[in-house]
Amino acid sequence: MAMEITQFLLAAQSADAKVRTDAEASLRQFQEQNMPVFLLSLSVELSNDDKPVESRRLAGIVLKNSLDAKDAIRKEQLVQQWMAIDTSIKSQIKDSLLRTLGSSVPEARHTAAQVIAKIASIEIPRKQWPELIGSLLNNMTQKDKPAALKQATLEALGYVCEEISHQDLVQDEVNAVLTAVVQGMNLAEHGPEVRLAATKALYNALEFAQTNFENEMERNYIMKVVCDTAMSKEVEIRQAAFECLVAIASAYYEVLEPYMQTLFQLTSNAVKGDEETVALQAIEFWSSICDEEIELQEFESPESGDSGPPHSGFIEKALPSLVPLLLETLLKQEEDQDQDDTIWNISMAGGTCLGLVARTVGDAIVPLVMPFVESNILKPDWRCREAATYAFGSILEGPTVEKLSPLVQAGLDFLLNAMKDGNNHVKDTTAWTLSRIFELLHSPASGFSIISPENLKRVVGVLLESIKDAPNVAEKVCGAIYYLVQGYEDAGPSASLWSPYLTDIISCLISTADRTDGGDSKLRSSAYETLNEVVRCSNIAETSSIIAQLLPVIMNKLGQTMDIQIVSSDDREKQGDLQASLCGVLQVIIQKLSSTDETKTIILQAADQIMLLFLKVFGCRSSTVHEEAMLAIGALAYATGSQFEKYMPEFYKYLEMGLQNFEEYQVCGITVGVVGDICRALDDKVLPYCDGIMGLLLKDLASSELHRSVKPPIFSCFGDIALAIGEHFEKYVPYALPMMQGAAEICAKMETADEEMVDYGNQLRRSIFEAYSGILQGFKTVKPDVMLPYAQHLLKFIELVSRDNQRDESVTKAAVAVMGDLADALGSNIKLLLKDCLFYDEFLCECLRSDDEQLKETAGWTQGMIQRVMVL
Repeated sequence: MAMEITQFLLAAQSADAKVRTDAEASLRQFQEQNMPVFLLSLSVELSNDDKPVESRRLAGIVLKNSLDAKDAIRKEQLVQQWMAIDTSIKSQIKDSLLRTLGSSVPEARHTAAQVIAKIASIEIPRKQWPELIGSLLNNMTQKDKPAALKQATLEALGYVCEEISHQDLVQDEVNAVLTAVVQGMNLAEHGPEVRLAATKALYNALEFAQTNFENEMERNYIMKVVCDTAMSKEVEIRQAAFECLVAIASAYYEVLEPYMQTLFQLTSNAVKGDEETVALQAIEFWSSICDEEIELQEFESPESGDSGPPHSGFIEKALPSLVPLLLETLLKQEEDQDQDDTIWNISMAGGTCLGLVARTVGDAIVPLVMPFVESNILKPDWRCREAATYAFGSILEGPTVEKLSPLVQAGLDFLLNAMKDGNNHVKDTTAWTLSRIFELLHSPASGFSIISPENLKRVVGVLLESIKDAPNVAEKVCGAIYYLVQGYEDAGPSASLWSPYLTDIISCLISTADRTDGGDSKLRSSAYETLNEVVRCSNIAETSSIIAQLLPVIMNKLGQTMDIQIVSSDDREKQGDLQASLCGVLQVIIQKLSSTDETKTIILQAADQIMLLFLKVFGCRSSTVHEEAMLAIGALAYATGSQFEKYMPEFYKYLEMGLQNFEEYQVCGITVGVVGDICRALDDKVLPYCDGIMGLLLKDLASSELHRSVKPPIFSCFGDIALAIGEHFEKYVPYALPMMQGAAEICAKMETADEEMVDYGNQLRRSIFEAYSGILQGFKTVKPDVMLPYAQHLLKFIELVSRDNQRDESVTKAAVAVMGDLADALGSNIKLLLKDCLFYDEFLCECLRSDDEQLKETAGWTQGMIQRVMVL
């Protein structure tokens, strides 16, 4: 029987730390000794209206946390733990929870609804708890049930729909759930609490309503109820109804035609006169319609050759009314919105939607927006000038260059002058608009740029003056400089145009990064990011001496970060952020200067000092490795080649630390990449460290705790190690190859309906092929026979992949390359195996017909290798 745990739950919330700690220990002990009874006790506590609210609240929280966790591995453990509990105890817990939906305490009802959904998420997909939906619907259909029970029941239905998949319910259950929810929205029958819960439940149930939306009568009824609910007198209910309409716009775009007139009226009224929370959802409705139409246009684009599902052109039809509606919202700015990035208000939503409309209809938007721009840009009220600038900046993506070019040519000078406007908002939006112009209409490499050699000096002058402005303006100016220099990348002779300004730009960006008035470090990060782009896009032939002078400046700054006084965790975080930015700049400088033989010597001469700095950065952290420093070390290894060997004894412990960092899996992934860089730099000089590295990589692969995204790079890394150490890789083959074969078998069984899994499957397959290629090439001249036992499995895997239409180009290239490597390394040993393989001729022919020159070349080489084997 459930034990009395009230006193422990209350004591666990005591202000007295000792009482609290003791109570937590008692609860933990109870949990560990008898988990099923512990959970039952919690459910009984939650369901008992005579118990204190505080103990019931904590009982609900602990119960919920015993069923679900954010971490996938922990979550799976909790699922298994629940599944192992005796059925009769589980039934008692579930009955308690269903009873709690009728509690007089709102918080207990709410928590019970959440816990019911968590149990449903475990049991319903496993075809357990079949009576749950019926029990909940029973609460809704019986006339005498109290409103509070109906509200909690609708909440539970909503949460259950959120937790499970639409495939988990049969259509009859879906119909019954939708009927109950839609009836719960009925104004005549229910009070506001029930109607709000019903509307929120409908939002979660919409994914289940596919069949119902295909039926005109049912669809009409659902749409009528949602539209009526969007006009409720309670603002929260109106907001929830508009949230449903946004979801409907995305999920059921193709059946919306008959309702669009009504929906325009509804959304238009909300945007013009409703509370902001409702108006924002009304604008979001049109943004969702734009998203759908943009996607359909891409689907129908001539490149893909497909004609996609029907495109109804709602935006084009609504254009004459929709654009003025959105333009009006731009004038509803908040006084301090330029100071706070977290603000999202009606003017920002309107501008974002306007940008999506421009992308949807292209040139047609320009004549509708330009009169607004022209009539407001000179007005004395800052709101008008800012709105006009925002409108202009919002429509720069979508219309053709031919349409925009004359307008931007005419407006550029005006915008440069506006950087001296008396109002901070106007300058902020002007700088953002300039960055959009440089991003979208400045591409000398493709033969078009809004910036001429004549006006470049003025553009740079204005930007370098404005970067001294208020932090929010300076941050947007950094963005403008970023896109300005990016436009000159690979631009032939035009790339030299901005070289004379490089020193001034670098100097201004460093001064901006050093500013102390930025409040948070956002301005500093933007300045350093822009500096990285400036270095990356500079013309090395003309600017190497300037970049070389920048190197000691950044090294010096990185050295100074070691002296920052660390008193709090906040100080530690600030130090880490600054070091991250400076390591990022050093990485780009190292890559730039090592890209030509003439300038590589600069890096080689400074390498010892640079490496010393990176090791000091690592030393600032006790348990974790700095990912930016790790990336920069990868660049240094590439630049210094075999000379990197002298740093390995000191660096190796940090490499180990990175490979064991399961918590920050991105760091682990970056470290795996750096192992590859080091293998390429050191070749067989990496051998003394290989036992340790391979041991950790194999451990990483076997771990269920490590995020799956790190696993493909580990397989590629096997290939890098094998290429570097050749025959010495033999001792790792019995461990590495079964892992590769196991992963290949997982690929064969992967879920192909899930887009994320398809992407992951492609990464995994490519990396397995890369591993095989590296290992085969590593053994080729010395011990090719080592790989003979694995050849058949590899060919089967290639055949499987060749038959998959969802493979991406990179997988195809890797598969073709590894087939060539197999023939090249094993020669006549695999003649019989190849004779039995009927697939490769067809596969190679398909690749030889490709438009991709690199793929054709690889396929030609592989074909040659196989032919050579066959005539031996």
